[in-house]
Amino acid sequence: MSYEMLLSPMKIGTMTVKNRTVMTAAEVSMGQTNGKPTEMLMDYFEERAKGGVGLIMPGVTRVNDTRGTFSFTQLAMSHDYHIAPMHEFAERIHRHGAKLCIQLHHPGRQGYGSALNSLPLVIPITNRKPEFAKVMFKAAPVLMNLEFNYKISQSVQAPSKVECSYHGGSRMHAMSRREIKKLQQDFIDAAERCKKAGVDAVELHGGHGYLIQQFLSPNTNKRTDEYGGSFENRMRFVAEIIDGIRDRCGKDYPLIVRLTADEMYDRIGFPGKGYDIETGKRIAMRLEELGVDAINVTSACYDAFNYWAEPTSFKEGWRAYLAKEIKSVVSVPVIAANVIRSPEQAERQIKDGYQDFMGSARCFICDPHWVKKVEEGRVSEIRRCIGCCNCLFKLMENGPKGEPTYCALNMSVGREKAYFNQPRDGEGRKVIVVGAGPAGLTAAQTLARRGFDVTVYEKAEKPGGQVISAAACHLKDKLYWCIEDLMTNAQKDGAKIELGTEKSAREIAEEKPFAVIVATGGTPLRPKSIPGIDGENVCLATDIINGEKKIENKRVVVVGSGITGLEVTEFLNDSGCEVTVIEMAPETAPGAWFQLVDDELERIKPFGTKFMVSTKLIGIENGRVLTEDAKTGAKGSVPADAVVLSLGVRPVNGLLGELRELGVNAVTVGDASASGTIADACHSAFDAAMNIK
Repeated sequence: MSYEMLLSPMKIGTMTVKNRTVMTAAEVSMGQTNGKPTEMLMDYFEERAKGGVGLIMPGVTRVNDTRGTFSFTQLAMSHDYHIAPMHEFAERIHRHGAKLCIQLHHPGRQGYGSALNSLPLVIPITNRKPEFAKVMFKAAPVLMNLEFNYKISQSVQAPSKVECSYHGGSRMHAMSRREIKKLQQDFIDAAERCKKAGVDAVELHGGHGYLIQQFLSPNTNKRTDEYGGSFENRMRFVAEIIDGIRDRCGKDYPLIVRLTADEMYDRIGFPGKGYDIETGKRIAMRLEELGVDAINVTSACYDAFNYWAEPTSFKEGWRAYLAKEIKSVVSVPVIAANVIRSPEQAERQIKDGYQDFMGSARCFICDPHWVKKVEEGRVSEIRRCIGCCNCLFKLMENGPKGEPTYCALNMSVGREKAYFNQPRDGEGRKVIVVGAGPAGLTAAQTLARRGFDVTVYEKAEKPGGQVISAAACHLKDKLYWCIEDLMTNAQKDGAKIELGTEKSAREIAEEKPFAVIVATGGTPLRPKSIPGIDGENVCLATDIINGEKKIENKRVVVVGSGITGLEVTEFLNDSGCEVTVIEMAPETAPGAWFQLVDDELERIKPFGTKFMVSTKLIGIENGRVLTEDAKTGAKGSVPADAVVLSLGVRPVNGLLGELRELGVNAVTVGDASASGTIADACHSAFDAAMNIK
């Protein structure tokens, strides 16, 4: 297939973008506390420019240090001292024919008060004593926990003092007119600094429930002055910023607005709350009247988080209709991220008039050379984002610690120079990998890239390990992409993969390998100490998911509310079962990322599934599950015709000991070492493969 539209140039205002690909802004936590770019950040985005992306938008860039911070390590354009380092950043992007657009941002009520807004104090100290940042990073998680759970914080700015969003807990206050005027000036000043730094364009973040969108939405804007009430009044905040940027930077300086076209409250059971696509179209038309050069269409806000940062279950292009609706009422170019993963999809949506530019962040996080591979006819080598949300999870986990996010499948994130300049030091030495799940295949590709002679033995006829079961769950088929792509790229790099081949430790030892990677995965837990657990009415979650067992129209107790427990509950719901989920921990899906939990619960709850937390399984009898309250010790029981166990997995690694007894240098990776996610498996395998010397 040719990609004539996708690879063709197009103008945004006076700026010509060499193709229709836009890396939309996604925070990666790689800046300095003072808002200057680090070498790591510049390396990260320069690699995407090398990879062919036409227009690059780094993560959210603050315009105000006092109450406008979103992350300790985000970019900033709040002071003149940001101009010179931003100029260097722009030059590095320009070397590769790409354009740089800075997204100007203020979180509004989604900001943090006590921890992040200590930056006006922290910045001058860390400028003199950089080691002070380490102290701040250690204290930050504690402060943010207090802030979130106990509302101990400096209040943050918002159009109105309204209820906190579902995902966010800061105290807020309604901005005074003085605060509004000051903050508008901050946006204008930041735009001028961008122009002086040689940045090609700026984007105002008017989406995802941040400050500009808060002014636009009747849900968060309850003001009765000239900045609230009517549609025009709610538009006034952003309109005056646009006018100010035009006055200061000139009408020819490209200006984009990222716009939530629909707040998606109807999707989460609150129809009529906020605004929908019809109002979104009105906003877009007004933005064009104000002189905006492009609209970057997005959706939702923090209350409906999954409808703008989609997990795996969301279909490719599910919200393309929003872009098309906006495009039908404006003449300026439309950029849109629509869970685009393939160039075929991007080409089709552009050609069919849904949008003018393909927007994506996660595509280019996962594969920085996505565009280059399209240009060179190497589409099969693209490493596709599976929507696992690990990048978001790691951002939230690492950001307060001053550490970068990372991708489940792309080991180069945050270490681009080292990764893309790996020495080929394998010298043809033989390495055997046992197991072709995500860990084994990651190890195989990494070792092959280093120049080792790599052979993978997989006893099953199909690669994937536990990913096979994960991908068999409702709407999770994209998870198997990681196996397909790892297979393609491992073999391209020279690894030999033998499926349906099981080797004993002695057979492996006879091949005299330099090293062996044991990636034999894990097996579901079935504790023998619980009375009745071996009964005929008891099975494993994977038995249901893999189709080995079917339970219909029965009362079922699922033991364990992790993601697999929730996924198997979906299967049982569809089979007409009445399901009760018991969980020993005090909350559902302990330790799981909230997006994945919310996604599952949204599909489960309509079936009337019951959840019993702080509840231990102590026995199984005919027709009943015996329980114990984990807090009080009180005994109870739940009627059950069948019991499904979802208690995690234990490592399968007996081969390791056998190999070491034979004098073979062997290590375990992935679930064979410790149970975890696809990200855990891939990263542990990469690290192990890089440590083989």
